[in-house]
Amino acid sequence: MSQLKQKLFEKIEAWRPRTSKLVKEYGDVKISDVTIAQAIGGMRGVKCLTTDISYLDPYEGIRFRGFTIPETLEKLPKVPGAEMPYVEGFFYLLLTGDIPTEIEVEEVHEEFNARKEVPGYVFDMLRALPADAHPMSMFSAAIVAMQKESEFVKRYNEGLNKMDYWDPTYEDTLNLLARLPEIAAFIYRHKYKGGDIIAPDPNLDMGGNFAHMMGIDKPYDDLSRLYFLLHSDHESGNVSAHTGHLVASALSDAYYAISAMINGLAGPLHGLANQEVLRWTQDVFEKMGGKIPTDEEMKKFVWDTLNSGQVVPGFGHAVLRKTDPRYTAQREFCLSHLQDDPLFKYVDILYRVVPPVLEEQGKAKNPWPNVDAQSGVIQWYYGVREYEYYTVLFGIGRALGVCANIVWDRALGYPIERPKSLTTSMLEEIAGIK
Repeated sequence: MSQLKQKLFEKIEAWRPRTSKLVKEYGDVKISDVTIAQAIGGMRGVKCLTTDISYLDPYEGIRFRGFTIPETLEKLPKVPGAEMPYVEGFFYLLLTGDIPTEIEVEEVHEEFNARKEVPGYVFDMLRALPADAHPMSMFSAAIVAMQKESEFVKRYNEGLNKMDYWDPTYEDTLNLLARLPEIAAFIYRHKYKGGDIIAPDPNLDMGGNFAHMMGIDKPYDDLSRLYFLLHSDHESGNVSAHTGHLVASALSDAYYAISAMINGLAGPLHGLANQEVLRWTQDVFEKMGGKIPTDEEMKKFVWDTLNSGQVVPGFGHAVLRKTDPRYTAQREFCLSHLQDDPLFKYVDILYRVVPPVLEEQGKAKNPWPNVDAQSGVIQWYYGVREYEYYTVLFGIGRALGVCANIVWDRALGYPIERPKSLTTSMLEEIAGIK
């Protein structure tokens, strides 16, 4: 048993009594009441899910296992010669809640390397898909195609004690995560680079190897590490994280669950915001003739946009009440590596101009930029200019958090998810209409 798996086993054994006690002794304690608006409005704000992997604080932003994003970036071991931490070490943190040592990170890195060989039939299938297939459908199909490799299915069919469900789920998630970067890079090179595939380098970490297979020079390796970390998890209520949990709650294996997660992420209301922001920024750039505007010129443009009934994409968040720390982390990267890029200069001006305008307008609860406000601009700068591919990058990162959640869902024996529905007539009766 690997050191990471042993550590996880010890954590699970210590955690299970806490969950059991809450259900058995405090199961009737109310958390919140659900309104009709919440029942009809997508259950927004209903407190009915449990995860210890991440928490979204309105003022501190996302916390991974209790650590803020700046703390996470500062405490995790860095790749030698790089600015950013190992993705492998970050996954160790998500699974165990502990900051790994450099030795522990190296062990996870070696384990990922041992698992990352993608079955040949996956590439054969991807090559057989239509040339105009969407990269997200290709990504989802590649993941579910590997379902035949599932250790969970094999051991479940042999008669597995439910207390041990987490064990083969752990094996499936590590096998899957180790392979996702090569699959994603293959899709990119196959679809957009004439099939010029770059073989993986076993000596590189996950972020470095992904940049290598994409064919993009440094510091894109650091950007990949940062991007995967920032997009990894966002509590369990968003569409992609919740879909992964929901599908896995039926004891579907990790391949089914993560493929479903990718399908949810592909929706325009969830994973496409970064490309929409990029399109909008480029449109502003064209309208201004490519010149760098003054703050006053940009302020007038923003007011004209709002007064015409349009929105400024990339600003505002359903929960956050301050600048998204994921935005701040990307901004710091931009200031170090692309501060002279014209599109980033537009993003920088918008960062100064938009929040005061939105505050003056008075309609936005949170006028500050979110994670999507510049992530697409960075990818564009490094030559990844295929909008539809951006969500694949998002999917690699999001799989880290969802996989960690799925392992813990199985470890703590969370049941199949099954909320109760009411008819519209019943709601009308409750409201006193009938």
